[in-house]
Amino acid sequence: MTVESEVSLPSVNGGRLPGLLVRPESGTPGPAIVMIYEIFGMTGEMRRIAREFARDGYTVLIPDLFARGQVRPLCIAATVTTMATGRGAALGDCESARRWLADQPTVDRDRIGVMGFCMGGGFAMLLSRTGLYRVAVPFYGRAGVAVEPVCPVVASFGERDAQFADGYPQRLGADLEERGIPHDVVVYPGAGHSFMTRTPGVTGALARRSPLHAEYHEPSATDATERVRAFLHDHL
Repeated sequence: MTVESEVSLPSVNGGRLPGLLVRPESGTPGPAIVMIYEIFGMTGEMRRIAREFARDGYTVLIPDLFARGQVRPLCIAATVTTMATGRGAALGDCESARRWLADQPTVDRDRIGVMGFCMGGGFAMLLSRTGLYRVAVPFYGRAGVAVEPVCPVVASFGERDAQFADGYPQRLGADLEERGIPHDVVVYPGAGHSFMTRTPGVTGALARRSPLHAEYHEPSATDATERVRAFLHDHL
C-alpha cells in the first residue's frame, strides 16, 4: 500500500513549489527518489510510475517544475532551456525538492536517487554530476551540455529514437566504464522515445509518426523496469 499527497515545498528561488509525494505506508526511513517528469508534465503516467516505485518501498517526490509563474508555455520553455544549457532556476527547484525530501520521516537522507523521463532524463544526467545523489536513472534523456556522472547510472534508450542515432548511449556507457562507475546502459531494439509511457489522443498520434517514434513499447518498458529495480536494490 502507498500514501499519496499533493505537497508544497520552499524553493531556493523564492516562493513555494507544488509537487506530488508518493510513499510506502510504512513510516520506516528508507530510500527515496526525486523524479523529474517528461515534457508533458504531471501526467497520469508519471503518477503511475511513481506509485509503482513507491510500492517497491521508495518514497517518490515529483516536483512540478512547470508550475512556476502564471504563463505555462514560458515556464516549460525556461525549464527546457535549463536542461539544454545546464543553467537556470529549474535546477534550483530540483535541489529544493531533494532537500525537502531528505527531511521527510520516511526518507533516509543518505539514500536518495534521481530519476527522469525525456526532458527529465536530461535533468537526471545534469544532477548525476553533483555528488548529491546515490544513483541516477535517466530514461531516453540527455543534457545539452557535456556531463560526467559521479554516481552509478542505469539508463535506457530506444533504438528507433532519432535523437540518439549519434551513438550517445554507447558513448555514455564507454565513459562510465572507463571511469569505473557502476552502470547499466541499454538500447532497446524496436523501441522509440517515451517507451515507458502512453500518450493519448492527437499528441500521441503525432509523436508516433515523428522521427522519435515515441510510443509505449511494453517489452522494453517491462525489461527496463526490472533492470532499474535490480540496480536500485544494489546501489540505493
